[in-house]
Amino acid sequence: MGGKSCFFIGHRETSEEIYPALYAAVEQHIVEYGVKEFIVGHYGGFDRLAASAVKAAKHLYPDVKLILLLPYHPAERPIPTPDGFDGTFYPSGMESVPRKIAIVRANRYVVDHVDYLIAYAWHPTSNARELVEYARKRQRNLCLSITLIKPDN
Repeated sequence: MGGKSCFFIGHRETSEEIYPALYAAVEQHIVEYGVKEFIVGHYGGFDRLAASAVKAAKHLYPDVKLILLLPYHPAERPIPTPDGFDGTFYPSGMESVPRKIAIVRANRYVVDHVDYLIAYAWHPTSNARELVEYARKRQRNLCLSITLIKPDN
């Protein structure tokens, strides 16, 4: 990860209704904060919407990169780089992480290494919400800026 980077975290079951707010957040991060790299997973509705927003923004800002986060080792579970993505990223040190917690651990790794987080995490007992709480600890140390998209946006 090089330059200013942003990660997305949100609920698997996310309505298309948040797309305008999500796109606006992506564009704000590019224009106002200088983000050049966006990292997203691929395990649910929010991830799909986030990737779509970045792909749309890339038409106006071609120097922006979209990276797919891989929680499982690429040799174990090969995933070709999807259309519209500029590459994939597998966090170092993940080889010995049990599969059951690989997604959570990969998400935490990325939160520890990015400048920005765009989150849609309103459900109180979800992994997405727990990751936002984890990220808030970094935010207090001025290491991370979090943008929360509200369910009513």
